[in-house]
Amino acid sequence: MTKSVLFACNMNSVRSPMAAALLRLDAGDQLNVDSAGVYEGGLDPFVEIVMEQLGVAMGGHEPKTLSEVDLTAFDVVVALTPEAAVEARKLLPRAAIEFWDIENPSEERGGRDAIVAAYGRVRDELRVKLARRFPEIYKKP
Repeated sequence: MTKSVLFACNMNSVRSPMAAALLRLDAGDQLNVDSAGVYEGGLDPFVEIVMEQLGVAMGGHEPKTLSEVDLTAFDVVVALTPEAAVEARKLLPRAAIEFWDIENPSEERGGRDAIVAAYGRVRDELRVKLARRFPEIYKKP
């Protein structure tokens, strides 16, 4: 059974912190969950907006890089970008890494509403993928 999960993306500012926060929300203390990026980044303010819609505060998130994390401490590393998958594979066996192709909402062009909607779609896609990947956490009573 999986006991620890690391989500990785490019800058640990959008996809990986969202995925980690969502899994933490539902798993509680059942799993050790963290996130990291290939490069150093800062938390994207649109992440805070769409996560707050679920009542999840992201203020405590401190972005970190993969080089700052002991990847071997995790049962599973979920790479959310091709670059993160490449970097993780340099340090771990392929079997310990999963790749989820998740769009980058920061590439959305348009007004604030269109951007918030794009981030919300990514958040919701992550929730679906989390429920499929971790049925023991998301099983319905």
